[in-house]
Amino acid sequence: MDFSFAKSSLIRFRASANSFLSQYEPVILLLAPLLTLLVARVLQSFLDAVREKGFKQTFVAFFMSSIKLVPGVNKYIEAEKQKVVDKMQSGVKSKREGWWTELPRAGLGVGVIEKLKEEKGKDVVWQGKCSGTVYIGGSEAEGHFSLINEACSMFAHTNPLHLDIFQSVARFEAEVIAMTAALLGNKEKASGGQVCGNMTSGGTESILLAVKSSRDYMRNKRGITRPEMIIPVSAHSAYDKAAQYFNIKLWRVPVDKEFRADVKAIKKYINRNTVLIVGSAPGFPHGIIDPIQELGELALSHGMCLHVDLCLGGFVLPFAKKLGYPIPPFDFSVQGVTSISVDVHKYGLAPKGTSVVLYRNREIRKHQFVAVTEWSGGLYVSPTVAGSRPGGLIAGAWAALMSLGQEGYLENTKAIMEVSESIQKGIKEIPELFIIGRPDMTIVAFGSDVVDIFEVNDIMSSKGWHLNPLQRPNSIHICVTLQHVAVVDVFLRDLRESVETVKQNPGPANGSLAPIYGAAGRMPDRGMVNELLVNYMDSTC
Repeated sequence: MDFSFAKSSLIRFRASANSFLSQYEPVILLLAPLLTLLVARVLQSFLDAVREKGFKQTFVAFFMSSIKLVPGVNKYIEAEKQKVVDKMQSGVKSKREGWWTELPRAGLGVGVIEKLKEEKGKDVVWQGKCSGTVYIGGSEAEGHFSLINEACSMFAHTNPLHLDIFQSVARFEAEVIAMTAALLGNKEKASGGQVCGNMTSGGTESILLAVKSSRDYMRNKRGITRPEMIIPVSAHSAYDKAAQYFNIKLWRVPVDKEFRADVKAIKKYINRNTVLIVGSAPGFPHGIIDPIQELGELALSHGMCLHVDLCLGGFVLPFAKKLGYPIPPFDFSVQGVTSISVDVHKYGLAPKGTSVVLYRNREIRKHQFVAVTEWSGGLYVSPTVAGSRPGGLIAGAWAALMSLGQEGYLENTKAIMEVSESIQKGIKEIPELFIIGRPDMTIVAFGSDVVDIFEVNDIMSSKGWHLNPLQRPNSIHICVTLQHVAVVDVFLRDLRESVETVKQNPGPANGSLAPIYGAAGRMPDRGMVNELLVNYMDSTC
């Protein structure tokens, strides 16, 4: 009886539905579900965008996309963007006039050395006046500079890809990695004593490899196929590059009031697809160390990876700690840290193009390697992004570590930490300026509520200084190196004068970058800022 009742109900429902739908055209009935799915998809995309970027930025992006559809508007916007790009170039195009565009008919022979000297003489004077950039003290013709140059030239034609031939370079690399790992907790029981790694071309490659390895390790461990990573807004832009290269969803979360990674904010974004969270020691913008201990506990509790960016701090923090500075935990002694990047070409005082990526154990590192078995050229395996690598740089890094030793790095760290403290003290004595957060190391960022800090930067540039402009909040920073030890008083004098100049004569100087940075900071459509940067790079490469 129940079956017959259900059958009759179904017949009545069918008849009723057919009667209702008979008033519509068949094509409407066909398109309706497709349109419904389309609307649902658009709505889902909108909600995802709101979650990722916020309602305001999503609305602005939608508005700008819509307004560009108006005839003539997009053309006008493109023209205005080109004006900004042209201004950003600041004469770069004119400098390219006379550049070689094909091989000379007859080679220059040894005369090319004189040509090199001539072109080098046109470079900007950087001694003592650049933020970061050159970390070795003194002149290029003597001391540590000369030692590194000789070490590099001795091995300029070697390539660690050929381990059987260049065994010396293979040993140098292994020893650089071991010495660096020992500095960063490998000798402590908490690390497990299995830290391993490889040398890379710089901090960006080290970060890229750590992200790639974490992604593949978590895919193997937990089957994650739609990976996501979470980083504070202060984390290096290399993570954005890694996210694009390796198809990883990237979440940037706000920092706390002290400009450190906000552990609670990071925790809110963790889900079953999270493969990696990130901390810096210190962060590039403000020189502030993130709470690595708390991040390690968070990573452990969720069974995911934690990468610590020690690109700047790797060859300073271990020695600053020995000197008695209050340095919080930052290395493999922290449970939960799975990988670390550290640049030897910064405070390690090695030649440019040398960095190290380290892993807690080989189980994680093996996901960094690429092995190819089906190539007609033979079996192939490579540890890093590059295949062939310059053995001269590896030899130069080894020479730097061996020539300085622990005592040399302690002496250098003492000098730059004292300069950093002097700069902080001097900035605090300039009433129009304030320091961003509480710097832990050798980066001092400062802003102003009284004058346009980017205009101050432009005046400093006219005095020969090359500082780093920052945003959110608008500020600039100086990354202290051995080059600044002898000129700290000159820096503070020029800074005081620059602030006073802007205070007395506000307004950007001709050809300055202050209007561009200011406009970028005020521009709500970050997509347009992205386009400006890409167009600028495209026109200068």
